[in-house]
Amino acid sequence: MKLWGGRFTKELNQLVHNFNESLSFDRKFYRQDIAGSIAHVTMLARQGILSEEDKERIIEGLTGIREDLDAGRLSFSPEYEDIHSFVEGVLTERVGEAGKRLHTGRSRNDQVALDMRLFVRDELDELDGLLKELLKELLAQMERHLHTYMPGFTHLQKAQPVTLAHHLGAYYEMFRRDRGRLFDIRRRMNVCPLGSGALAGTTYPLDRAYTAGLLGFDGPALNSMDAVSDRDYLIEFLAALSTIAMHLSRFCEEIIIWNSNEYRFVELDDSYSTGSSIMPQKKNPDIAELIRGKTGRVYGALLSILTVMKGIPLAYDKDLQEDKELTFDAIDTVKGSLMLFTGMLASMTFRKEVMEESAKKGFTNATDAADYLVNHGVAFRDAHEIVGRLVLICVESGRALDDLTLEEFRAVSLVFEPDIYEAISLKTCVEKRTTVGAPGAEAMETVLKLYREELLCDDGK
Repeated sequence: MKLWGGRFTKELNQLVHNFNESLSFDRKFYRQDIAGSIAHVTMLARQGILSEEDKERIIEGLTGIREDLDAGRLSFSPEYEDIHSFVEGVLTERVGEAGKRLHTGRSRNDQVALDMRLFVRDELDELDGLLKELLKELLAQMERHLHTYMPGFTHLQKAQPVTLAHHLGAYYEMFRRDRGRLFDIRRRMNVCPLGSGALAGTTYPLDRAYTAGLLGFDGPALNSMDAVSDRDYLIEFLAALSTIAMHLSRFCEEIIIWNSNEYRFVELDDSYSTGSSIMPQKKNPDIAELIRGKTGRVYGALLSILTVMKGIPLAYDKDLQEDKELTFDAIDTVKGSLMLFTGMLASMTFRKEVMEESAKKGFTNATDAADYLVNHGVAFRDAHEIVGRLVLICVESGRALDDLTLEEFRAVSLVFEPDIYEAISLKTCVEKRTTVGAPGAEAMETVLKLYREELLCDDGK
């Protein structure tokens, strides 16, 4: 069944039908399509365009269709072109003539624009919840590892000592920003296109503000041409999904490195690892690798919608049908990645002793040794040279700065005193960094308190 045909004298070629149809994928938002139709007929009856009797019959029919689809009692028939024609066709079969009045004052152009906005809005809320669960797990790990010392890196080389809490906090900030982006997108996209018609509105006396209110929108879209052809919110959404995927991928890359025999910073739980078909000793970080790999397909969705949109004249064109499959796939990919990553993070074991030893062996306290000299009157450039010579001695003898004797320190500079060992201990190096955003426990506690309050505030909504 099609919602058009009176002007045509030939049947549609089957290959054309297969190429043109969208029911195979837009069935995904049948609930949103039905919700939009219920709001539409409610408004039509309120405006006197539809009788109360027809409204009640249509709403009863639509509710039954939704319940039957939910329960699996009704199947999608391939004879229908899209979700709109399917719902209207089944409705007419069930309630008769009243079903034919459902489409009064409406076009498939504003109908699909509405369905997609409702669907994306629901997915935004679900994604926000998944990000919040990840933030809760990150916060729990940060609280447990406030004093777990590890090397911080630049250029993938050991740089200065930090804590695991501080390192995880960097990712907390990334995912915190991701939630902010989703919030901004939701706020900006929350206008209702229904009532825009094909592109130029309608002569029926629709109350668009009323319909928008019924569907939880802030108000109606203010330009009917833009309303049916706007996909900016999808571009923003896919950009946000790409950023989330990128953050997950960066984190996964570090976990993969940390899981290697060379680092041994983490032990992945068996439930989030796989083995080798030929090498019995292997325990592979496949989930982290897959999340890292799937980032590419999310990026692909963003590039695809940008390419589709770049040459489309106003108003609606069938190219816009291409927005759905790639968006659905990107959403499913990121949701799955978030759920798996949160579970993997919760189940992994951090090797605190290995991390601390790595920080000691990597001369991450060299800058603090130079600061010690500066605090005793040595110019920083000279201090830098002195500590560089000490590091060379350590490299040649396979030791850490902490392992040098006081005599070896003083052989390079007489400024060194016995308190040098306290000054370059990992605890001192980290804990004396107390400015906002630094890894010291005092600074971190301030930040953790803010994070706790934010999450509690969300729970209270």
